Amino acid sequence: GPLEHASAANQLHELFDDIPGLGEMRPLDFGQAVDGMRRFSVRTSCSDAELLDLFSFHVDRALVHLSELGPGFGFYEGNPGAPSGHSSHSVPTQAPAPGVASSTAPRPSTSTSTSGAGASVDATTLRVSVDKVDQLINLVGELVITQAMLIQSSRTLDPVAHQALLASIGLVERNARDLQDAVMSIRMIPMSAVFSRFPRMLRDLSSKLGKQVELVTLGEATELDKGLIEKITDPLTHLVRNSCDHGIELPQVRTQSGKSAHGTITLSAWHQGGSVVIEVRDDGKGLSREKLLAKARERGLSAPDSLTDTQVWNLIFEPGFSTAEVVTDVSGRGVGMDVVKKNITGLGGRVEIDSAPGCGMSVKVRLPLTLAIMDGMSVAVRDEVYILPMASVVESDLVGPDSIRSLGSGSRVAKVRQDYLPVVDLAELLGSPPTEAPSAPGIMVIVESEGLRAALLVDELVGQQQVVVKNLETHFRRIPDVSGATILGNGKVALILDVGSLVSRR
Repeated sequence: GPLEHASAANQLHELFDDIPGLGEMRPLDFGQAVDGMRRFSVRTSCSDAELLDLFSFHVDRALVHLSELGPGFGFYEGNPGAPSGHSSHSVPTQAPAPGVASSTAPRPSTSTSTSGAGASVDATTLRVSVDKVDQLINLVGELVITQAMLIQSSRTLDPVAHQALLASIGLVERNARDLQDAVMSIRMIPMSAVFSRFPRMLRDLSSKLGKQVELVTLGEATELDKGLIEKITDPLTHLVRNSCDHGIELPQVRTQSGKSAHGTITLSAWHQGGSVVIEVRDDGKGLSREKLLAKARERGLSAPDSLTDTQVWNLIFEPGFSTAEVVTDVSGRGVGMDVVKKNITGLGGRVEIDSAPGCGMSVKVRLPLTLAIMDGMSVAVRDEVYILPMASVVESDLVGPDSIRSLGSGSRVAKVRQDYLPVVDLAELLGSPPTEAPSAPGIMVIVESEGLRAALLVDELVGQQQVVVKNLETHFRRIPDVSGATILGNGKVALILDVGSLVSRR
């Protein structure tokens, strides 16, 4: 490298697919460029001169460098899984494409050359204690609260007489948001910190199960809060193990069904709105609707045939639910997806499942970017103000005379265009005391969680604002339907509602 066109690196890789008996070529460094170079491992009986002759059809010979890789390909010699022999070559080329990693691809050995780039990175890097970063984030949170107080107080001022003051407050608001974004980015860690531990684990597990599994990772540069990174590792580990054990079939079974002998598990991460989406996808056998319904009925769960596919897939989140026929140290113990969902929900996230029989299964985990500060919608219920996470708010509308209808069971539904949604009266649910003021036309806020929607009845939409999340469990105790608290601009405490819990009341 460097290459004028990044696709040239992939053309080198395709040579080994087109020429039988040439050998195999696999990407290293998760398919990403390192120090401006892209590297591959090559296993071949060809000489260096023959390889260079082949590669020169696609790239300039001077851009390709061949060198021996030491034993273990980055693993310490003698460790389990370290390949033996010295017959492989490293072929560095450069391509700034998104990273793609293979669980069967060995890791590169440590380079013996030293460049000035590494020294410059060390010179511009400062190691800081996490406690100091958390203290800084807490101070920024207090600054956000103080800024909200200033904004609320300024609303009573004459905009003409206090034009300069209001302009300064607006400038403080913009600077506070920029400062918050900068401070939050300090705690952000790329998903590669999590993804990098799966190739070795998956290689050992697939070997134990007698399966051929390839791991592909996408979006490793996507960043997530350090606290979330630490807590999401175990749920993702279970999802990957689940895909390998339950999803990917044995090689002979895959071949009989017209698939390639080796299965593929794809780990992806990307930003979507104010959330990070992490997907674990496999091209295995997928979920069986009939098998899940039969297992649910066997355990005494309500599982009529009228359930939608999404509702059937969500049965695997039931406590103790397992479709494994034999209990092993990998699966069948009844401890699994329910714990995954509980952990992710506790982080303010949600899990979505999609599957197609014979084609595979996809599990998407949606998480907030950070646990400290979020965008919220302030709503008034009687004399109290509550916060709804903006990520869960779909829309809002006035309650018309025919909007809400009662059912025989005492519950109510709201007609929103062609759909009927369950109604949750927040004043009744939260026990807000009645007021003597005449009641204004109600407002319903449509919220969504885990693919389910509900209409929340409120008295007023106060507005959208950034709120600093305070954990109630640490200082008080857990409260049903409440996920935390915040301090408003007037100094009062407002509870942050747990939309997932409210929607589940349907």
